[in-house]
Amino acid sequence: MNISSLGSLVAEDTWQNQYSNTGRFALFFTVVVVAFVLLNIWRAEKGGRQGKDLYIRRIPGLNAIDEAVGRATEMGRPVVMVPGIPSNVDAIVMQALKIFAYVTRVAANFGNPILVCCAYAPVYTVATEMMRDVYQREGLGDKFDPDSVRFISDRQFAFAAGVSGLMLREQAAAVFLMGDFFAESLIFAETANGIGAIQVASSTQNTQTPFFIAACDYVLIGDEFYAASAYLTRQPVLVGSLIGQDWCKMVVGTLVFIGMALNGVQRGFLDRPTISSAMQDGHMKPLDKPHPIGKKETTMAYLFSPQSEPDLAGVNHRGKYPPEELPESDDKVTNWK
Repeated sequence: MNISSLGSLVAEDTWQNQYSNTGRFALFFTVVVVAFVLLNIWRAEKGGRQGKDLYIRRIPGLNAIDEAVGRATEMGRPVVMVPGIPSNVDAIVMQALKIFAYVTRVAANFGNPILVCCAYAPVYTVATEMMRDVYQREGLGDKFDPDSVRFISDRQFAFAAGVSGLMLREQAAAVFLMGDFFAESLIFAETANGIGAIQVASSTQNTQTPFFIAACDYVLIGDEFYAASAYLTRQPVLVGSLIGQDWCKMVVGTLVFIGMALNGVQRGFLDRPTISSAMQDGHMKPLDKPHPIGKKETTMAYLFSPQSEPDLAGVNHRGKYPPEELPESDDKVTNWK
């Protein structure tokens, strides 16, 4: 028996029913996710034409944006925005800049100055173009000040010191902290708190969220940060995607409870059921001797725990193929025995 024929035999025998066991469920769930998202995008577009927006629960931190910018305008003091300390231009940075674009639009219409502080040069470039584009779309392109977007430093605490000093000198009336923050989070929050600024913050780092909660007026927690762009812009694609994902979360939660109940019934709350057949190498085969069902023999275990990829050494250890049937060779395959 040569290597290719033995490998084909093992793979065919082990994986023949693997798709039936787990692949179809994954495909079905993917179709459900896509269907939910597309259906809600259609609902959002239809509702927008009819003047009926889909419901998204109120997020206090985002509702406070107009209040914060209006207060800064009344006081004649700038709005400071910090998109965290990223290591690259990723989805978190772009989400923060989208929120800042909305803040900038409100500030531009009020005629209020803005300051965007960046710790990463590529983010500085992207932020400059996004803020300039906001002013141009509002018909205020000549009012945009390139110095309103600043690169401070790419060193963590040098950046923290620079931004804190800027807040103190400019006496910012509103501060928005969105994105990846680390040990400098409390420095920013306490500095803004000390000058009496309204603060709206959100960090994707779970370890920093408690500091923002302690020192800031409003905090976006968890998915609220990622839902902000849909909440603020009400674009049908964003709103539909957001609601479709929420539907999927409800389905997942329901499946978790169903799986818990099914697993509990199969394993027995009092008396564990006895099984006479079990999955072996991708096939349901009768057992030589019935035994109580194990945790890896339940329906949920078969559904979510696909068998590992077969390897010749593992098959040989199981004793399915005797050593004399393995191919002889003078190179690396000799260690299969």
